[in-house]
Amino acid sequence: MTTPWGERELARFPEDPRDRLRAWDASDEYLLRHLAEEGTSLSGTVVVVGDRWGALVTALAEYEPVQVTDSFLTREATRANLGRAGVGIGAVQLLTTQDPPPDRVDVLLVRVPKSLALLEDQLHRLAPGVHAGTVVVGTGMVKEIHTSTLRLFERILGPTRTSLADKKARLIFCTPDPSLRRGTNPWPYSYALPDGVGAVSGHTVVNHAGVFCADRLDIGTRFFLRHLPTGSGARRVVDLGCGNGVVGTAMALADPDTEVLFVDESFQAVASAEATYKANGVPGHAEFRVGDGLTGVADGSVDLVLNNPPFHSHQATTDATAWRMFTGAQRVLGPGGELWVIGNRHLGYHAKLKRLFGNCELVAGDPKFVVLRAVKE
Repeated sequence: MTTPWGERELARFPEDPRDRLRAWDASDEYLLRHLAEEGTSLSGTVVVVGDRWGALVTALAEYEPVQVTDSFLTREATRANLGRAGVGIGAVQLLTTQDPPPDRVDVLLVRVPKSLALLEDQLHRLAPGVHAGTVVVGTGMVKEIHTSTLRLFERILGPTRTSLADKKARLIFCTPDPSLRRGTNPWPYSYALPDGVGAVSGHTVVNHAGVFCADRLDIGTRFFLRHLPTGSGARRVVDLGCGNGVVGTAMALADPDTEVLFVDESFQAVASAEATYKANGVPGHAEFRVGDGLTGVADGSVDLVLNNPPFHSHQATTDATAWRMFTGAQRVLGPGGELWVIGNRHLGYHAKLKRLFGNCELVAGDPKFVVLRAVKE
C-alpha cells in the first residue's frame, strides 16, 4: 500500500498465498491521503477504531496510535504488518473493544464497521475522552456509509458531514460538541429466549454490540437449537464461532457434566458468551477463549464440535473460514468424535465435510438450512 508516509507491505491474517484479497482498500488510502493533504496534526493521542487488518496504524506508526479492535485476527495481522514495516510492537497500543478506552482522544479515526451497533457502542465508549478540539474523521466504502451511520456520529459526538466519493470510498467529518446530550449506551442488550428452542427455552441471552443478530435469535440458530445432539455422552464440547454462546449454553443446560469451550475471534462475542452462560447459572465448567479458531486446542481432545461458520469476511464472501474451522475440528476431535454444522443449504458444506471426514449425514433440513453431522473415524 502506497501512503504519504511511504510504502507498506501488508497481509491479512492468517496468511494464505492463495488469498487474492488485499489487507486494505480505497477507504484506507482516502483517509491517509486526506490527513496528509490537510496537514492534520497527529500529536496527542491518536485512536484508530475498526482498522480492518492494521493498515491504518501501520501507516501511522510513527505517531504511536492506539488501535481499538473487536477482532483477534485483526490484532494478529497488525502485529505482523508492523513487523514487516520494521516497527517495534510497543509503538502501537493494541486495545480490544472490551478494554477501557483512552481517557483523552485528540484524533479519532474510525473505519466504519459492518455493524451499526458496534459503531454505536464504540462511539459511546470513546465519547467521554473526546473534546472540542478533537479531530474526528471516519472512512468507509460508499456502500458501507448510510444516513443511519451519519446520524450516529451526530447523536453521540456532534455535527457531521461527508466528503465526495473517491474510488467508491467516502470520508466522514464530525465536529465534536462536548455539550451534546448523547444519552446512555444501550449495549450490552439482554432478552429472554422464546419457547420451542430446546434446553435454553425461556433462558436469558446477553449480547454485546456487534454480535450477529444481537437483538433477536436468528432463524439459523433457532433451527440448530431444535436439532442439537442429545444423550451423546460428550464430555468436552466446543462451541466454535460461539457468538453469544447460546448453543454451548444449551448443551451445558441439557447435561451439567458437559465441559464447554466457547471460542470466537471476536472479543465482543466471547464476552457475550461468558455473560450468557453466567446469567443462566449453568452448573459445571466452561472456558471462554478469544482466538484463531481451534488453534491451541490439543489434537484428539474433544468429543463434539458445534459450528455455525460465517461465510463473509467483512464485505467479501468466502468459504475459507468455514474450511479452516472444519479442518481444525477434524484435528481436535478424538476417534468417534462428531462435528455438527448448521449452514445455508446452498453453501454445499456436505461436500467439504465428506471430503474431509469421509462421511456426512443430514440430521435435519428445511428449505433454507441444513444440520450436518460428520464423524471422525
